[in-house]
Amino acid sequence: MTVSVYVPFLVTVVLAALAPRLATRFAPRPAAWALAGGALVTALGWLGSLVLLAFTGLAQIPEVAEEGRWSVTALRADDPVYLTVSAVATVTLLASLTGLAVAAVRQVRHLLWARRECARLPGDLELAVLDDASPHAFALPGAPGRIVVSHGMLRCLGGTEREALLAHERAHLRGRHHLFQTAWRLTAAACPLLRPLAGTGGFVLERWADEEAAEHVGDRTVVARAVGRAALASAKAPAAASLAATGGAVPQRVRALLGPPPPRRALPIVAGAALLALSCASLAEATSDSERMIEGAQFAACVTALKDTAMPPQPPAHGPCGHPHHDRDEPGPALR
Repeated sequence: MTVSVYVPFLVTVVLAALAPRLATRFAPRPAAWALAGGALVTALGWLGSLVLLAFTGLAQIPEVAEEGRWSVTALRADDPVYLTVSAVATVTLLASLTGLAVAAVRQVRHLLWARRECARLPGDLELAVLDDASPHAFALPGAPGRIVVSHGMLRCLGGTEREALLAHERAHLRGRHHLFQTAWRLTAAACPLLRPLAGTGGFVLERWADEEAAEHVGDRTVVARAVGRAALASAKAPAAASLAATGGAVPQRVRALLGPPPPRRALPIVAGAALLALSCASLAEATSDSERMIEGAQFAACVTALKDTAMPPQPPAHGPCGHPHHDRDEPGPALR
């Protein structure tokens, strides 16, 4: 447990440093899945290691040891984790769980708000056109989701560009991209080191929708022009509260659309999967070591209890006042 419990922390640092740089270099759809899966596994490993480190300190509290029926002395002898490390892990764990709970409440409220807005939109079709001069275009997740476009945005685009814009927003709904965003926000709340993945994930989702729009329209230049014009038109408008075609780093998106489709590279994903497998294996080994440590402490407590019950209290070797102890039935010395 000395080394294995810290491996998930190291994997978290490596993933937070390398994943944002690598995710933008290959196809966005597998990149989004890799980022989401990696963030979830890494966050679970982060929380699991914190739990094990915090437990090693809590288990040494006499009241906790009495309830668990294990020996504190044996546990301290076998446990290689310092109490200071355990205390820091406990505080970090409480902060992570608090952040996760707050983020979960916010995400639930956001999804409920999106569903209410979908129900309030006019019409029953997937597309809802608002009579608004401000340029807006975004997708609202719901059951089913809706695509919201304003008259101001439609006036800024040509016919094929409008088709590309709608295909982009439709890709957000069809791919359930709001679930990816939820996963990244929750993992970033549980582990602040994963916050770069949330920003990169938003860009990858926009690239995913761009590529599907380009495949639908059949012209990457048209999609690039639609993204650029929509971003310029909505530059002064309020930011959309949900998935929008103008989100992400627009210059990088346009540059990617003007080039060839990104290649599918399996090696980075395989390497990331191996790294996550190492994290899971290390956490499993640390958990097994912790169980063996507790079982050893419980065995030591049982042995101590058996020794105490098997050895009855012995009478003192000397009686009061330092005289040798005599049995009451034993006759005393004869009188002369």
